[in-house]
Amino acid sequence: MITLIATVLNEGESINRLMDSLLSQTLPPDEVVIVDGGSTDDTVARLKTYEGRIMLKVLVAKGCNISKGRNLAVQHATHNIIAITDAGVRLTPTWLERITKPLLQNEALGVACGFFEADPYTLFELAMGATVLPLVNEIDPQTFLPSSRSIAVRKSAFQHVVGYPEWLDYCEDLVFDLRLKATQPPFVFVPDALVYFRPRSTLKAFFVQYYRYARGDGKADLWRKRHIIRYITYLVGLPLLLALGTWVHPLFFGALLLGGLLYVLAPLRRLPSVMARYEAIHNQRASLFTWLQALLLIPIIRAVGDIAKMWGYPVGLRWRKAHYQPYMQLYDGLDV
Repeated sequence: MITLIATVLNEGESINRLMDSLLSQTLPPDEVVIVDGGSTDDTVARLKTYEGRIMLKVLVAKGCNISKGRNLAVQHATHNIIAITDAGVRLTPTWLERITKPLLQNEALGVACGFFEADPYTLFELAMGATVLPLVNEIDPQTFLPSSRSIAVRKSAFQHVVGYPEWLDYCEDLVFDLRLKATQPPFVFVPDALVYFRPRSTLKAFFVQYYRYARGDGKADLWRKRHIIRYITYLVGLPLLLALGTWVHPLFFGALLLGGLLYVLAPLRRLPSVMARYEAIHNQRASLFTWLQALLLIPIIRAVGDIAKMWGYPVGLRWRKAHYQPYMQLYDGLDV
């Protein structure tokens, strides 16, 4: 028996995509528990229209963050296998069947990880998807930390790690994953348990998203080395190459150009796959102009994302210093 959970907040424009994809599952969930964090739009009203078509519980917990919402949903879940997804996604018809299959077949397993891909409807979303979302062939199943857009876990394993960390408003799923990896049997990676995720549609929304992600990294003390490398690259490496190119030899500008190419190499490799998805959505071939616009947007998006991270990370560190509690330290000396 399977319970599917999700949290929502002001998802009136997108909630029908998620709920309609739930109705089309080849393996329907035995119950669905959705926690609303206090929406001021018609999210809850739209959810209520699905009562009677699926076994649905809608709980309103005004002001709760994503972690609290998910923990509350699991508390109200009847069944032991918990499939977790998120608002803003569309589930492929076989998603629930595939992501729960390993847990149904092997009681010794505690966690199954699915995957997600970009669902780009606009040119900006296309460039965003190529820039920030990895392709499945980039994933190492041994080290993969799944997004809570696509994961299934036994309720007993969930309770063993005390659920999601309620002191975190962002990056909570990474901390949840790390706790599970430390206490549970190896995760099972199920790449064809797929959901489609619509990227942010504007540069401002993307900046806010990555600022919050990096702030969450600082709060949770995650990815120290990555953030240090980013600061060194932008605050030391980039100015140094510019100075050397200006005052020593123009060849240093070539090194800067090569670094810029490496900087966008992964998004360039992903672009054809994401473009194919974009073309399928619009049912037409993309023009050369669309390709050129996407190519121009990729370095802009990368740079804006890095600036947002460099801004948000120290904010999170300051918060951690002011609010530190012993339970916030996952593992002594861990530098992920």
